[in-house]
Amino acid sequence: MSSSDIFTSEVLGTMVLVLLGGGVCAAVNLKRSKAFGAGWVAIAFGWGFAVLTGAYIAQSSGAHLNPAVTLGLAIKGDTKWSDVPVYMGSELLGALIGAILVWIVYYSQFQATLREPEAVEQKNANPGPVHGVFFTSPEVRKPFLNFLTEVIATFVLILAILTQGLVKDADGTVGLGKLGALITALVVVGIGLSLGGPTGYAINPVRDLGPRIVHALLPLPNKGGSDWTYAWVPVVGPLAGAAAAAGIYNLAWG
Repeated sequence: MSSSDIFTSEVLGTMVLVLLGGGVCAAVNLKRSKAFGAGWVAIAFGWGFAVLTGAYIAQSSGAHLNPAVTLGLAIKGDTKWSDVPVYMGSELLGALIGAILVWIVYYSQFQATLREPEAVEQKNANPGPVHGVFFTSPEVRKPFLNFLTEVIATFVLILAILTQGLVKDADGTVGLGKLGALITALVVVGIGLSLGGPTGYAINPVRDLGPRIVHALLPLPNKGGSDWTYAWVPVVGPLAGAAAAAGIYNLAWG
Protein backbone atom coordinates (compact mmCIF):
# COMPACT_ATOMS: atom_id res chain seq x y z
CA MET A 1 0.00 0.00 0.00
CA SER A 2 1.32 3.44 -0.91
CA SER A 3 1.81 6.25 1.57
CA SER A 4 -0.89 8.28 -0.16
CA ASP A 5 -3.39 5.43 0.26
CA ILE A 6 -2.56 5.14 3.96
CA PHE A 7 -2.86 8.90 4.33
CA THR A 8 -6.28 9.15 2.69
CA SER A 9 -7.74 6.17 4.50
CA GLU A 10 -6.46 7.06 7.96
CA VAL A 11 -7.33 10.76 7.71
CA LEU A 12 -10.92 10.02 6.71
CA GLY A 13 -11.39 7.18 9.17
CA THR A 14 -9.95 9.09 12.13
CA MET A 15 -11.87 12.21 11.14
CA VAL A 16 -15.16 10.31 11.37
CA LEU A 17 -14.05 8.59 14.58
CA VAL A 18 -13.47 11.94 16.30
CA LEU A 19 -16.51 13.58 14.69
CA LEU A 20 -18.86 10.92 16.05
CA GLY A 21 -17.03 10.42 19.34
CA GLY A 22 -16.67 14.11 20.06
CA GLY A 23 -20.18 14.55 18.75
CA VAL A 24 -21.72 12.28 21.37
CA CYS A 25 -19.80 14.12 24.09
CA ALA A 26 -21.16 17.41 22.75
CA ALA A 27 -24.68 16.02 22.50
CA VAL A 28 -24.65 14.88 26.12
CA ASN A 29 -22.81 17.83 27.69
CA LEU A 30 -23.92 20.96 25.83
CA LYS A 31 -27.10 22.83 26.70
CA ARG A 32 -29.83 23.17 24.05
CA SER A 33 -28.87 19.72 22.72
CA LYS A 34 -31.68 17.20 22.47
CA ALA A 35 -29.45 14.59 24.14
CA PHE A 36 -28.36 16.86 27.01
CA GLY A 37 -27.83 14.83 30.18
CA ALA A 38 -28.08 11.42 28.48
CA GLY A 39 -25.17 10.19 30.59
CA TRP A 40 -22.10 7.98 30.53
CA VAL A 41 -23.71 4.94 28.90
CA ALA A 42 -24.65 7.04 25.86
CA ILE A 43 -21.08 8.32 25.65
CA ALA A 44 -19.59 4.81 25.92
CA PHE A 45 -21.81 3.42 23.18
CA GLY A 46 -21.36 6.55 21.06
CA TRP A 47 -17.59 6.11 21.10
CA GLY A 48 -17.99 2.42 20.29
CA PHE A 49 -20.11 3.23 17.24
CA ALA A 50 -17.59 5.93 16.30
CA VAL A 51 -14.81 3.33 16.26
CA LEU A 52 -16.97 0.95 14.23
CA THR A 53 -17.82 3.56 11.60
CA GLY A 54 -14.27 4.90 11.34
CA ALA A 55 -12.88 1.37 11.04
CA TYR A 56 -15.21 0.46 8.18
CA ILE A 57 -14.24 3.65 6.34
CA ALA A 58 -10.52 3.00 6.81
CA GLN A 59 -10.45 -0.73 6.02
CA SER A 60 -8.11 -0.28 3.08
CA SER A 61 -5.28 0.87 5.37
CA GLY A 62 -6.00 -1.68 8.10
CA ALA A 63 -8.15 0.77 10.09
CA HIS A 64 -5.57 1.77 12.69
CA LEU A 65 -7.18 5.15 13.56
CA ASN A 66 -4.97 5.28 16.64
CA PRO A 67 -1.19 5.63 17.10
CA ALA A 68 -1.39 3.04 19.89
CA VAL A 69 -2.77 0.52 17.39
CA THR A 70 -0.10 1.48 14.87
CA LEU A 71 2.65 1.05 17.47
CA GLY A 72 1.27 -2.28 18.65
CA LEU A 73 1.10 -3.65 15.10
CA ALA A 74 4.62 -2.39 14.36
CA ILE A 75 6.05 -4.11 17.44
CA LYS A 76 4.17 -7.30 16.55
CA GLY A 77 5.68 -7.07 13.07
CA ASP A 78 2.49 -6.56 11.06
CA THR A 79 3.17 -2.92 10.14
CA LYS A 80 6.41 -1.68 8.61
CA TRP A 81 8.25 0.80 10.82
CA SER A 82 8.78 3.00 7.77
CA ASP A 83 4.98 3.41 7.54
CA VAL A 84 4.53 4.37 11.19
CA PRO A 85 5.11 8.14 10.71
CA VAL A 86 2.60 8.22 7.84
CA TYR A 87 -0.01 6.41 9.92
CA MET A 88 0.48 8.58 12.99
CA GLY A 89 0.62 11.86 11.09
CA SER A 90 -2.53 10.97 9.17
CA GLU A 91 -4.33 10.00 12.35
CA LEU A 92 -3.46 13.31 13.99
CA LEU A 93 -4.64 15.31 10.99
CA GLY A 94 -7.90 13.37 10.88
CA ALA A 95 -8.46 14.04 14.59
CA LEU A 96 -7.90 17.76 14.07
CA ILE A 97 -10.43 17.90 11.24
CA GLY A 98 -12.94 15.80 13.16
CA ALA A 99 -12.79 18.14 16.16
CA ILE A 100 -13.36 21.17 13.95
CA LEU A 101 -16.42 19.47 12.45
CA VAL A 102 -17.82 18.85 15.95
CA TRP A 103 -17.49 22.58 16.63
CA ILE A 104 -19.33 23.40 13.38
CA VAL A 105 -22.17 20.94 14.02
CA TYR A 106 -22.68 22.09 17.62
CA TYR A 107 -21.83 25.75 17.13
CA SER A 108 -25.15 27.00 18.52
CA GLN A 109 -24.96 24.67 21.50
CA PHE A 110 -21.41 25.81 22.30
CA GLN A 111 -22.59 29.40 22.23
CA ALA A 112 -25.60 28.67 24.43
CA THR A 113 -23.52 26.75 26.97
CA LEU A 114 -20.57 29.12 27.14
CA ARG A 115 -22.67 32.26 27.54
CA GLU A 116 -24.41 30.92 30.64
CA PRO A 117 -23.49 32.72 33.90
CA GLU A 118 -21.71 29.65 35.30
CA ALA A 119 -19.54 29.41 32.17
CA VAL A 120 -18.62 33.08 32.48
CA GLU A 121 -17.59 32.40 36.08
CA GLN A 122 -15.41 29.48 34.91
CA LYS A 123 -13.84 31.27 31.95
CA ASN A 124 -10.38 31.05 33.50
CA ALA A 125 -10.78 27.44 34.66
CA ASN A 126 -8.21 24.88 33.58
CA PRO A 127 -9.61 22.65 32.16
CA GLY A 128 -12.37 24.84 30.79
CA PRO A 129 -16.13 24.26 31.06
CA VAL A 130 -16.52 22.42 27.72
CA HIS A 131 -13.26 20.51 27.81
CA GLY A 132 -15.03 17.14 27.89
CA VAL A 133 -16.22 17.61 24.31
CA PHE A 134 -12.62 17.87 23.12
CA PHE A 135 -10.24 16.13 25.51
CA THR A 136 -10.03 13.98 28.62
CA SER A 137 -9.26 14.94 32.20
CA PRO A 138 -9.25 12.90 35.41
CA GLU A 139 -11.94 12.97 38.06
CA VAL A 140 -9.21 12.70 40.70
CA ARG A 141 -5.97 14.33 39.59
CA LYS A 142 -3.22 11.87 40.49
CA PRO A 143 -0.96 11.94 37.41
CA PHE A 144 0.84 8.65 38.03
CA LEU A 145 -2.38 6.77 38.78
CA ASN A 146 -4.08 8.48 35.82
CA PHE A 147 -1.15 7.38 33.65
CA LEU A 148 -1.47 3.77 34.88
CA THR A 149 -5.21 3.83 34.15
CA GLU A 150 -4.54 4.83 30.53
CA VAL A 151 -1.78 2.20 30.26
CA ILE A 152 -4.07 -0.56 31.54
CA ALA A 153 -7.10 0.46 29.46
CA THR A 154 -5.04 0.67 26.28
CA PHE A 155 -3.30 -2.62 27.10
CA VAL A 156 -6.73 -4.28 27.05
CA LEU A 157 -7.64 -2.64 23.73
CA ILE A 158 -4.42 -3.54 21.92
CA LEU A 159 -4.25 -7.10 23.29
CA ALA A 160 -7.84 -7.63 22.14
CA ILE A 161 -6.93 -6.39 18.67
CA LEU A 162 -3.76 -8.46 18.37
CA THR A 163 -5.38 -11.70 19.54
CA GLN A 164 -8.60 -11.60 17.55
CA GLY A 165 -7.08 -12.58 14.20
CA LEU A 166 -6.23 -9.74 11.85
CA VAL A 167 -6.86 -9.70 8.11
CA LYS A 168 -3.95 -9.55 5.66
CA ASP A 169 -4.69 -8.10 2.23
CA ALA A 170 -2.96 -9.09 -1.00
CA ASP A 171 -0.69 -6.05 -0.78
CA GLY A 172 0.48 -7.04 2.70
CA THR A 173 -1.63 -4.56 4.68
CA VAL A 174 -2.66 -6.04 8.02
CA GLY A 175 -5.55 -4.74 10.08
CA LEU A 176 -9.13 -5.18 11.18
CA GLY A 177 -11.58 -6.95 8.91
CA LYS A 178 -15.34 -6.41 9.04
CA LEU A 179 -15.87 -8.72 12.01
CA GLY A 180 -12.74 -7.38 13.70
CA ALA A 181 -14.07 -3.84 13.50
CA LEU A 182 -17.27 -4.90 15.26
CA ILE A 183 -15.38 -6.79 17.97
CA THR A 184 -13.06 -3.84 18.56
CA ALA A 185 -16.00 -1.43 18.79
CA LEU A 186 -17.57 -3.61 21.48
CA VAL A 187 -14.25 -3.78 23.32
CA VAL A 188 -14.13 0.03 23.30
CA VAL A 189 -17.65 0.15 24.76
CA GLY A 190 -16.58 -2.31 27.44
CA ILE A 191 -13.48 -0.30 28.29
CA GLY A 192 -15.55 2.86 28.54
CA LEU A 193 -18.07 1.26 30.90
CA SER A 194 -15.53 -0.59 33.03
CA LEU A 195 -12.34 1.47 32.99
CA GLY A 196 -13.40 4.90 31.73
CA GLY A 197 -14.53 6.39 35.02
CA PRO A 198 -11.19 7.64 36.40
CA THR A 199 -9.78 9.45 33.34
CA GLY A 200 -12.37 9.40 30.56
CA TYR A 201 -10.42 6.67 28.71
CA ALA A 202 -8.48 8.39 25.94
CA ILE A 203 -6.86 5.06 24.85
CA ASN A 204 -5.85 6.93 21.70
CA PRO A 205 -3.24 9.73 21.72
CA VAL A 206 -4.65 11.65 18.74
CA ARG A 207 -8.26 11.37 19.93
CA ASP A 208 -7.09 13.54 22.83
CA LEU A 209 -4.22 15.60 21.42
CA GLY A 210 -5.91 16.65 18.15
CA PRO A 211 -9.11 17.99 19.75
CA ARG A 212 -7.08 19.56 22.58
CA ILE A 213 -5.15 21.58 20.00
CA VAL A 214 -8.43 22.57 18.33
CA HIS A 215 -9.90 23.61 21.69
CA ALA A 216 -6.86 25.82 22.30
CA LEU A 217 -7.22 27.51 18.91
CA LEU A 218 -10.98 27.87 18.46
CA PRO A 219 -12.62 31.27 19.17
CA LEU A 220 -14.96 29.86 21.82
CA PRO A 221 -16.14 32.40 24.44
CA ASN A 222 -15.30 31.61 28.07
CA LYS A 223 -13.80 28.27 27.06
CA GLY A 224 -11.15 28.20 29.78
CA GLY A 225 -7.78 26.50 29.54
CA SER A 226 -6.84 23.37 27.60
CA ASP A 227 -5.08 21.70 30.54
CA TRP A 228 -1.71 21.22 28.87
CA THR A 229 -0.07 20.11 32.12
CA TYR A 230 -2.14 16.91 31.94
CA ALA A 231 -1.87 16.42 28.17
CA TRP A 232 1.10 14.03 28.37
CA VAL A 233 -0.96 11.40 30.22
CA PRO A 234 -3.43 10.54 27.41
CA VAL A 235 -0.57 10.54 24.89
CA VAL A 236 2.19 8.64 26.68
CA GLY A 237 -0.12 6.31 28.61
CA PRO A 238 -1.78 4.72 25.56
CA LEU A 239 1.55 4.34 23.76
CA ALA A 240 3.05 2.61 26.81
CA GLY A 241 0.01 0.36 27.09
CA ALA A 242 0.28 -0.55 23.41
CA ALA A 243 3.98 -1.38 23.73
CA ALA A 244 3.28 -3.56 26.77
CA ALA A 245 0.44 -5.41 25.02
CA ALA A 246 2.51 -6.07 21.89
CA GLY A 247 5.46 -7.22 24.01
CA ILE A 248 3.27 -9.66 25.95
CA TYR A 249 1.74 -10.88 22.69
CA ASN A 250 5.15 -11.58 21.18
CA LEU A 251 6.31 -13.40 24.30
CA ALA A 252 3.16 -15.50 24.60
CA TRP A 253 2.25 -16.19 20.98
CA GLY A 254 4.95 -14.69 18.77
